[in-house]
Order: sequence, then C-alpha cells, then structure tokens
Amino acid sequence: MLFVDEAIINVKSGKGGDGCVSFRREKYINKGGPDGGDGGIGGSIYVVADPHFSTLVDLSGHHHWNAKPGQPGGGGNCSGAAADDVEIHVPVGTLVYDRNNGALLRDLSTEDARVCVARGGRGGRGNGRFATPTHQTPRTFEKGEEGEERWLRLELKLIADVGLVGLPNAGKSTLLSRISRARPKIADYPFTTLVPNLGIVALTGYRRFVVADLPGLIEGAHEGVGLGQTFLRHIERTRLILHLIDLFPPDGRPDPVTAYRMIRTELEAYSPKLASKRELVVANKLDLALEDAPAELANLQAALGVEVLAISGVSGQGLETLTNRIWQLLEEERVATPEMDVSSRR
Repeated sequence: MLFVDEAIINVKSGKGGDGCVSFRREKYINKGGPDGGDGGIGGSIYVVADPHFSTLVDLSGHHHWNAKPGQPGGGGNCSGAAADDVEIHVPVGTLVYDRNNGALLRDLSTEDARVCVARGGRGGRGNGRFATPTHQTPRTFEKGEEGEERWLRLELKLIADVGLVGLPNAGKSTLLSRISRARPKIADYPFTTLVPNLGIVALTGYRRFVVADLPGLIEGAHEGVGLGQTFLRHIERTRLILHLIDLFPPDGRPDPVTAYRMIRTELEAYSPKLASKRELVVANKLDLALEDAPAELANLQAALGVEVLAISGVSGQGLETLTNRIWQLLEEERVATPEMDVSSRR
C-alpha cells in the first residue's frame, strides 16, 4: 500500500433549507392562518479517527468533500428534512489544520475522536414563525444559512510506543520482523525502508507494545536530506527511542560510535524535545563476529556511557532480553508521563 502522510482537502458543508410561506386551506375555514414550516439543517462535515486506516492515501485523489443542503420547509408546519452529515475517515494520529491560518483544529490521537470542520447551515424559519396578534397573515420567511467552506491540511503522525531509528541497513526491518508479525521489505542496499512500518510486539502475560520502524536517517536529515523530515516527525509521539547500531559495519560505513553520534545530532537538530526522550541503544549483528563481539560491545558502551544491549536480528540472540527490557522502560515512562498514553495499545 502506498504510504501517504499529508493531504490537502477542501470541505464545504450544506446550506440550510429555506423557510416556507404557506397558509392553511381547509374546507369551511375561510381564512386559514400561516403554516409555513422551517427549512432543514444542512449537512456538516466531520473528520473521524478510524483504526482501520493507516495512511491518508484515500484522500490523495479526493480533494473536495461536500455535504448536501437541507430541504426547504413545507405547508402544514412541516419542517424540511435535515441533510446527512459527511464523515471523512483518517488514521488515528492525524492532526487537522486550517490551511489558511495554520491553526490546529484537533489532534485525533484516540480512536473514534472527531472534529467538526464545517458546520451545516441553519434552516430558515417559515412564515408560521412570524405570526403575531397584530400581523396574522405574514408573508415573511428566512432563507437558509450558507454552509461553511475551508481548506484543510491533514498531517499523520504515527502512534507507537517505540520508535526504531538508525542508519540505513542497521537491521531495523529485520529486527521488527523478528519481534512482531510485521513483514517490511528487507534487502542489503540503502533505503530499503521507504515508508514507516508498524509492528505489534506480543509478550507473555498479555503484554503488548507497538514499534514503528522508520526509514534510515542520514547526515543532514533534519534539513530534508535523504528522507529527511518526512519521517522524523513520526517518532515525536513515541515514549521510547530504540537506537539500533551495526556493531560490525562494512568497509566505508561509519563505525558504531560515529553512527550513534550522527543520529543523535539529527534528532537534536530536528527537535530538542524529541532528543530528550528515553533511549535504549542496541548493538546489532552479533552473528557476524561472535569472538570479537564482547570486546566491541565493551568499547562501544565505554565510549557512549549509556546502556547498550547486544542482539542478532538474524539469529535471534538477545531478542527476548531486549523485548522485556523495552517493556520495563515503557512501564517506567507510563508512570512518569501518563498523559502520553497511546490509544493504539490494546
């Protein structure tokens, strides 16, 4: 499926129905009073967070969304029918902006969250509403209100507990495929991952968390180099950053310490708040040189001064320890910042 995380759309709600001018016509009643009914309300337009959607691709070819007008009022004090509302379904995690002034209308960060982006016009009053003791045959009525129209900018930020980052070919897609049922594309050339991938990791005891595998970052990503800012924003909602490093990079690739610092520089340049998130460093590809792994791991941990776990995404070594450690850190973060709880974890 094509991954689309931005869309521009135009929404226009329905016009309210006009009020009616009518007078009673009944047998044996010479002068019936006014009985014109009110017009119906025009249809409103809502943007709704739907867990069955994962991309904004459905909006890429549907830029104009219009609701129908309300029906006019009728005789006999009959009100016109209200028009049906229109719902635009988007993924959970979509931010809805007014494109003209940049105002954030709603962050649809929870399932079934909704926002009215264009209110339907009110129906006009019929002449039955204008009768008074001194004016018993009014021919006055109101036209229905016009609907609202605006341009919206929709931006999707994935909702995941863990954001998986690292240089291209650090093994992120392989790791995600081993710890979840996600099946991202995997190959031995740079930028295999061109779109974010989500995977649900299920542990014993009904423990689950969501991991987002994001395309590899390169130097200058915060300025738009490579895949750049296109995907950096997708880790802004996560509680934990899982920083994957190739412990035995091929010739010509940055050494583990340099690779770590490159990614940290990009995160800090893009957003200090993002860079301050809890981080777990993971050294990958132990299977390439088992005899040298302990020494390389010790050197890396000494140089970085942070906790480093060692794994092999291919052989599975260390994955159980890693997933349990991730869960432990997530629980600590949930206690520290309960307001950040994500709805996608069920």
